[in-house]
Amino acid sequence: MTGADMALPAHDERTLPAVVLRDVDTRPLDQVLTELQAVVEAHGHVVVVCSPATPQSVLRRLHTLRSLLESDRIALFRPDLPPLAVAVLARQLRQLASCDLGPGVLASAGRLLTHYLHAGALLGSVARLDRIPVDLRQHAKSWLPGSQFAVLAHPQPQLVRLGPDARLDGPEFGTWMLVARGQLPSDWVTTTLAPAWRVQGLREAPLPAESGRWWGTGKLVEFCTYLPDLSVLYQLVTSVRRGACHWCGIDVIGDRCVFCSATPPAPEARPALTRRT
Repeated sequence: MTGADMALPAHDERTLPAVVLRDVDTRPLDQVLTELQAVVEAHGHVVVVCSPATPQSVLRRLHTLRSLLESDRIALFRPDLPPLAVAVLARQLRQLASCDLGPGVLASAGRLLTHYLHAGALLGSVARLDRIPVDLRQHAKSWLPGSQFAVLAHPQPQLVRLGPDARLDGPEFGTWMLVARGQLPSDWVTTTLAPAWRVQGLREAPLPAESGRWWGTGKLVEFCTYLPDLSVLYQLVTSVRRGACHWCGIDVIGDRCVFCSATPPAPEARPALTRRT
């Protein structure tokens, strides 16, 4: 992780602790390089998880570090999710890291598990929201005093103005919900949305520092539903067919290696058959 606020507390004693690369873009390059090299040597492979709201200066430094180490054992994983959901996904990978999964399979599991997250927020304004489509009518209403909007960013974008009939499409399977409160004094997420989605458990966490940048406002309550049970996560990952990366040879799931970024080669075109006459 690139921020301590993205390292959520462990669910159980099996969940591995997160390694936080602090101030990646402001500390001396050789200092951060030495730290990352020590992490790679200690664990063999490293998956650096960061959100789309991570500053570009941090991303450039991470790519520089990976190039200097000349290592295919470092994967940069930046899922298209709001910051709280990224933190939840990172914790799920930490849970799975205690199982008998190879590093390529574990890193690839991140893309698979995004399909089981529902992430959104209650916002006091959508005037600066550029991650979700906002029509002109909704944009105009965001300037009205007291307006609030319920927004679902993943898996399908959805935006409704808060009112008695406001609803968001939730998961069709049992989940827990994590809530992070910003500067918006509202209990709608915990008292209305959570019961409507029939969540099986509810927990709260501090709001990630990058959330305000992602949602375009600090007046928000961010939420994410997820699967907390390690056995369920393990079953999902191990039920997917795996294969070996044709470039680096590591076992992966999916069509792209997250360590060397190689994709399967295009199948060779078969020669056209001609009929003899």
